[in-house]
Amino acid sequence: MGADDPAGFPDDAEGPVREVRMDTLAIDPYCVTNERFAEFVEATGYRTDAERFGWSYVFAKFVPAELRRSSPRPEQTPWWCGVAGAFWRRPEGTRSDLDGRWDHPVVHVSWHDAVAFCAWAGRRLPTEAEWEYAARGGLDQARYPWGDELKPDGAHRCNIWQGRFPVRDTAEDGYSGTAPVDAFEPNGYGLYNTSGNVWEWCADWFDAREGALSMRGGSYLCHASYCNRYRVAARTANTPDSSSGNLGFRCVAVMSKESA
Repeated sequence: MGADDPAGFPDDAEGPVREVRMDTLAIDPYCVTNERFAEFVEATGYRTDAERFGWSYVFAKFVPAELRRSSPRPEQTPWWCGVAGAFWRRPEGTRSDLDGRWDHPVVHVSWHDAVAFCAWAGRRLPTEAEWEYAARGGLDQARYPWGDELKPDGAHRCNIWQGRFPVRDTAEDGYSGTAPVDAFEPNGYGLYNTSGNVWEWCADWFDAREGALSMRGGSYLCHASYCNRYRVAARTANTPDSSSGNLGFRCVAVMSKESA
């Protein structure tokens, strides 16, 4: 587990490379989709943190100009807009919907929301070790789930930013924003999009002292010039009530000793 990668970020503590042992693991091949999350909401009446707060972060390029001007932006990351009314069913605000995106990963879900879904589904979030083991697809210390080259034979293998971040995304990989959960080829264990598309919540604290929980996998906004965290060993964190338009999750089966 981990990497001593010169492309890494020292504060992220990706290394040192170490051996970790775990029990038998059954992890979903895909992130939870909008369609599946809708089933959860319909069955339970659950309201996400973004709904209760009344807003969530949306990438500025996806926000209409008049709404962009009136939405607050973080000083350090001005490409995010705090959009009123943005939540999982209205990912760019009240005038948006999920038409054509029911098979895309659900976004604007906090860690609390992900845990609530898992409890309803009889599942749980993966630990970082479990997530990384599954994401590697059986490869040993490869940079990506498919090997060490980002684009083997010139082919795009994940949904990340192409162009100059955050000004222009050429969408050469076929997508601007989220992609369907089964886009691109799966890794050696049959998992899709463990690099790019959306960040994925994990069960572990990144830094319990600061109240931050771990996220893995990178997203469609990751670019080598800014956030080269679509590598398998890369990690970052967020607070458990945070949500944004590039953050989702996948689940792990709760396995008994008999099934293992």
